[in-house]
Amino acid sequence: MNRSLPTKKWKQLLSFLAIVLLVPRVLPSDYYFLILNIIALNAMVVLGLNLLIGFAGQISLGHAAFYGLGAYISGILATSYQVPLSLSIPVAVIATAFIAFLVGIPTLKLEGHYLVMATLGFNIIISIILVQWDSMTGGPSGLAGIPHLKLFSVVIDTDRKFYYLVWILVGIFFWLSLNLIDSRTGRALRAIGEDPVSACALGIPVEKYKVRVFVLSAVYAAIAGSLYAHYVTFISPKSFDFFYSIEVVTMVVVGGIGSLWSGLVGTAVLTTLPEILEIVKEYNVLVYGAVLMLVLVFFPEGLFPGIKALWKRRKN
Repeated sequence: MNRSLPTKKWKQLLSFLAIVLLVPRVLPSDYYFLILNIIALNAMVVLGLNLLIGFAGQISLGHAAFYGLGAYISGILATSYQVPLSLSIPVAVIATAFIAFLVGIPTLKLEGHYLVMATLGFNIIISIILVQWDSMTGGPSGLAGIPHLKLFSVVIDTDRKFYYLVWILVGIFFWLSLNLIDSRTGRALRAIGEDPVSACALGIPVEKYKVRVFVLSAVYAAIAGSLYAHYVTFISPKSFDFFYSIEVVTMVVVGGIGSLWSGLVGTAVLTTLPEILEIVKEYNVLVYGAVLMLVLVFFPEGLFPGIKALWKRRKN
């Protein structure tokens, strides 16, 4: 992995972190911290998914399952077995990565809608397990009493404290991802996404790279899921059904496939949109669908790239 980012990307990353540190000073109430924290958690999932879809060209509708596995494994270990958080979260992430590896080996041999259906089937299986295994997961009623995160002697028990933790982690994930896409591995993933047959002819181990980026994206989702469980301290299967998988894929598409920063924009827009649509609560699903349709029709390359292109045309 290339450890040195171009100056422009360093400036973007540092500007992003500066904004993260300044935002709390202007927020009028703690309610906005809750929204921003959910955006950050979704951004982690979308970031990994964008590496998989936007660079390797592999579509997955199963990432809600990895999000849920990270949440439930960590939550169960912490509540039922009193495993310390310093162990429960790493174990959850490693276990999810191993499951992703086992799922990815046969699944990523498929292409197109067959891959989509396979990952969707995996998501449905995990959802059924979370509902039916009520002695372990709490079933439809969910799992309660999950302890808050603790960083050294500081308990992360408020929205404000969690905000700093989760957004700094998002910044770290961005740095790692930007390094990845600028590395030899990133170039290999682009080649696979554009034409896997040609990539194979060039000597790139296509199947190995597909599985690796699939596992990496699952790790991102598992970390986000673990953080979510210890943030809200209650989880239920409904939060991790296949509708969430569709939602995060939509965030990638609306933001702009293959652009990490655009994915963040898509995540922010689609996470806050339901809150904005509360004023038309009876028709919010209709308006939500109409907004998505308009974005995809008029900005097929993604919302952020489309607005940038429109701005350049107006300036010229």
